[in-house]
Amino acid sequence: MKKKKQPGDNISLKTKKNEEPAVLDWINSQTNLMDSIRYLIELEISRNGVRNLQTHIPAERDLSAMPAFGKQTGDAAPYRNEETAAAAEPELRLPQAADVPDKQPAYAELPDDEIDEEDIESWI
Repeated sequence: MKKKKQPGDNISLKTKKNEEPAVLDWINSQTNLMDSIRYLIELEISRNGVRNLQTHIPAERDLSAMPAFGKQTGDAAPYRNEETAAAAEPELRLPQAADVPDKQPAYAELPDDEIDEEDIESWI
């Protein structure tokens, strides 16, 4: 069984060898990567609750085919600065105590994380 993460625990992230250039550009544009990822997680939770995204997203994704990515504007990076991006984003509203149902969602059993030699080398 996968060990549950606790506050303060480390998590390990690894990019794919064939990562989309825009994904790497986004990562490299963050001054605080973990806080940016945390924001995206909070946004997902506020919109859809706590769920296993792997049961809702395709395994193979093409970023250039996604609706908000360049198709409408013809621009591979639709937001060039923080002001433009902030103006286009809806304000994040986190759920309030009254919004949270009494019953907690059931979590599917997930396989244990596999750790390879590259992971260990990156931690040292």
